[in-house]
Amino acid sequence: MRIAHVAPLYESVPPKLYGGTERIISYLTEALVAFGHDVTLFASGDTTTSAKLVPCRRLALRLDPHPLKSEIAAHLAMLAEVRQRADQFDIIHFHLSHFQHFPFFEHMPQRTVTTPHGRLDYADLAPAYERFPNFPMISISRSQRMGLAEANWLATIHHGIPVDIYKPAFEAGRDGGYLAFLGRMSRDKRPDRAIEIARRAGLKLKLAAKVGDDDRAYFHEVVEPMIDGDQIDYVGEISEDRKAAFLGNAAGLLFPIDWPEPFGLAVIEAMACGTPVIAWNCGAMPEIVDNGVTGFIVASIEEAVASMPQLLQLDRREVRRTFERRFSAERMARDYVSAYARLLGGAAEAKAS
Repeated sequence: MRIAHVAPLYESVPPKLYGGTERIISYLTEALVAFGHDVTLFASGDTTTSAKLVPCRRLALRLDPHPLKSEIAAHLAMLAEVRQRADQFDIIHFHLSHFQHFPFFEHMPQRTVTTPHGRLDYADLAPAYERFPNFPMISISRSQRMGLAEANWLATIHHGIPVDIYKPAFEAGRDGGYLAFLGRMSRDKRPDRAIEIARRAGLKLKLAAKVGDDDRAYFHEVVEPMIDGDQIDYVGEISEDRKAAFLGNAAGLLFPIDWPEPFGLAVIEAMACGTPVIAWNCGAMPEIVDNGVTGFIVASIEEAVASMPQLLQLDRREVRRTFERRFSAERMARDYVSAYARLLGGAAEAKAS
């Protein structure tokens, strides 16, 4: 199968630091290449891939030091390049937000599929989609669909990661270990909740988080005063090569989100290390966390603190086994291949009729 993947240009594929969408695109395209498919990746020029790379910008936007950048212009130029090459592919898989590719490919929606990686309850998304109702969509969780329930949903495919990139530390965190927080230092991710849970539970907390421009005021005003460098420690934004040790040596991951999280990559990264998770009952979390097996779903700080003794006693080998069964990159890629085949079969039938 000749498959094109179109990535956002904000981060490289995979990202150098934070970036869940681009990391999933990397895992998926690498698995598809390993399966023997002819894969082309449209992405920034600092991307590393086994697929055929079409560089659409010299550097990813976030790490480009140039002071004047246009995200809109960069993506428009990329979409024009994809459209020019469209006949080279059986299917074009878009990972872009907010449907900016729809007008470019309105003449061929049946040969495209779109995986939105963010929330879908923005006020303008449903009216925009109503103008382009023939574009097939794949959700990353059932919860994500709620914001755009009437879309042309082809499948729900949970994310997956390669089983060999995280080595479980089954006895980590048992004796005086720390709790981990991994993600963005934002109001949506609620690091303040994680700090309060750790304080009440009497455990150390290490926060590894990106502080973006939009989150800087929140970090300085709310979170930073709660960091003491002892029980509560901010270790900064960590690179991929440090993530396995950070998660694997933790007693548990705290994921106390306050928004409809479409998936939550950090949760399955922790599971891959055998590390259980305490997650808020928001968004996709009930789909991802097997309550009492890989962690606990809670609705308050009090519930989180009360579940801590049980969390520390969960079988870390079973956490890892559950990850391997449910969230491998190979499973994810096979699910996407099945979706592509269904889509192309339907397109062939429509053409023949």
